Amino acid sequence: MTTAQPDDPNASAQSAFFIAVIVGVMVAVGLGTYGAVHEPGKVAINVAGFSSFLAVKTWLGTLALVLAIIQLVTALKIYGKLSGGGPMMNVLHRWSGRAAVAVSLPVAAHCLYIAGFKATDGRVLLHSIAGCFFYGAFTVKMLALSDDHSPKWALPVAGGAAFAALTVLWTTSSLWFFTTFGVTF
Repeated sequence: MTTAQPDDPNASAQSAFFIAVIVGVMVAVGLGTYGAVHEPGKVAINVAGFSSFLAVKTWLGTLALVLAIIQLVTALKIYGKLSGGGPMMNVLHRWSGRAAVAVSLPVAAHCLYIAGFKATDGRVLLHSIAGCFFYGAFTVKMLALSDDHSPKWALPVAGGAAFAALTVLWTTSSLWFFTTFGVTF
């Protein structure tokens, strides 16, 4: 078994990614801890045209998932796993990712400040864990993206983890809302 030498580029790349993972874990645990210990707020903001903020969150969550699917497809095209890539794939990937995070922020803020981290039942607990995990994985992805020396597998793994977490979030919130209350606004 060989050990990595201090000047080994693979060792420094793996160390940098390990630090990114530690930061992502700290973000996830920090969000969960804050959500669990703070006193939940009593006021939710409503948006004109929607029956409740739960409906707003449902549709913003759905939009975030659609944008994340665009992220997945464009990433597969960028990495050559699907045909049809081109220079616009990078732009579409970048902007769909920014938009997905932007539409997720009001949902996350509401969940964090109004609801908090809850374990009232399995669905709610899974939703709370997935929300914290999503922002942790997103943090890892952004740190890996900004480091040119990250291992080649780091970005797809972090992006895949963020996509998986967002899918769980949508399933435990928007899909639950649609199946419980119907497709309403």
